[in-house]
Amino acid sequence: MWQVRSVAGTAVAAPAVENLAMDNLIPVPESVRPDPATTFALSPQTSIRAAGDAAEVGEYLAGILRPSTGFPLPVRDDAGAIALEIDATAETGPAGYRLLVTGETVGLRAVSAEGLFNGVQTLRQLLPAAIESRTEQPGPWSVPGGEIVDRPRFAHRAAMLDVARHFFTVEQVKRYIDQIVRYKLNRLHLHLTDDQGWRIDIDSWPKLTEYGGGTEVGGGPGGHYSKQDYAEIVEYAASRHVVVIPEIDLPGHTNAALASYAELNRDGVAPPRYTGIEVGFSSLCADKEVTYEFVEDVIRELAEITPGPYLHIGGDEAEATSEEDYKEFVSRILPVVAKYGKTAVGWHEYAKAAPQGEAVVQYWGTTDTDPLLPEAVARGNKILVSPANKSYLDMKYDENTPLGLKWAGFIEVADAYGWDPGSYLRDVPEEAILGVEAPLWSETLENSDHVEFMAFPRLPALAELAWSPKSAQDWESFAQRLATHGPRLEASGINYYRSPQVPWNI
Repeated sequence: MWQVRSVAGTAVAAPAVENLAMDNLIPVPESVRPDPATTFALSPQTSIRAAGDAAEVGEYLAGILRPSTGFPLPVRDDAGAIALEIDATAETGPAGYRLLVTGETVGLRAVSAEGLFNGVQTLRQLLPAAIESRTEQPGPWSVPGGEIVDRPRFAHRAAMLDVARHFFTVEQVKRYIDQIVRYKLNRLHLHLTDDQGWRIDIDSWPKLTEYGGGTEVGGGPGGHYSKQDYAEIVEYAASRHVVVIPEIDLPGHTNAALASYAELNRDGVAPPRYTGIEVGFSSLCADKEVTYEFVEDVIRELAEITPGPYLHIGGDEAEATSEEDYKEFVSRILPVVAKYGKTAVGWHEYAKAAPQGEAVVQYWGTTDTDPLLPEAVARGNKILVSPANKSYLDMKYDENTPLGLKWAGFIEVADAYGWDPGSYLRDVPEEAILGVEAPLWSETLENSDHVEFMAFPRLPALAELAWSPKSAQDWESFAQRLATHGPRLEASGINYYRSPQVPWNI
């Protein structure tokens, strides 16, 4: 019997039955050929063969399987019934994989460790839900037979976590990383600064965290990451084949910085720290040279500790900045991002400053069109789609949801699933779409239970849109498959919303 959990005092029912099969996978693979006559069974004698660059993925798989099975599952480079192999001839693309399950073996092949890692997420879904438990379970541990060939539709499949409105610890961020990779997401966008808090140490401007990081929405203690903390997050993400994209939101959403350093303010007077949730009232000064000294120091130090290719500079809701000043500011900081070896990402408003080439424009609007987007595509910019009324995980599910906001509308699971990222934006062709991101803003979220309740099960819905072929996406099928994941989420200790749109008790 699965445990009943609650959020904000609201009792929620739990699913009772799972139906283990190759056709219950999320995201749905590109090609599935089940063999109903064949089953592979894990046993105490099972070992994992994984040599060279595959060995780390093999150890990751063993780390998932050992606690619940109690089996030793040694990882070897010479023999094993479960074989993970990097094979340049696999023809699956850099992130795809081939999985073949017979009565005697499980074979996983890919051209890269990343592809093997994605294949492992599929393999764990083929095992009974109890495989996700961190304590020993009775089993048995069978895998349905067949062959899967799979690869992603979009290379960039992201989740965003806002650690500025409410601070989340290193361990909480790691927990979220482990949750997003289950559904083959491969980017984590960290919203590190906002009006309510500055969350990353900048050595040349220490008061940003000493003072600006010392509060959060509602007046709590806040917190921040040392550079060592941040490096730990980045390294952990890399071990899960996730690229971290840090965001410093500029020139608006900057009250924490303005409160920390009086000289960044136009009148030289620092405002008080801010613990509310209103937006659009703060701005750096586009006509003060100290602003650009500050921004360059921040970008340089952040770039030095970020191995990934991207640096997000925000750019949204700069309502206290004039149009002229906004364009001047963004135009001056874009070359700084490039100077330190990073590709700029920004919310779509920053396209007003005409970023060039590989710069990424992240669309967060609530309509299917914006005049800035075709212009950005014509310049060669890639578009990252995050429509707020489809992909914002902090929006309430319905009027009774105890957490979240509703300014972009209610987003039930069917709403999160019921759009196509490749064709959603008018005058933006699919080849210009870099991928999909599911942002999770934290104005109302204070802990991991809150994060999980808002992310699940909408995050798997958005992950399927980002990974699976458009032709394979179908709401009725998804709802049925999602229902079988309820016991899996429960066994993992992941809090989630039992949407009435999903037949959890099938």
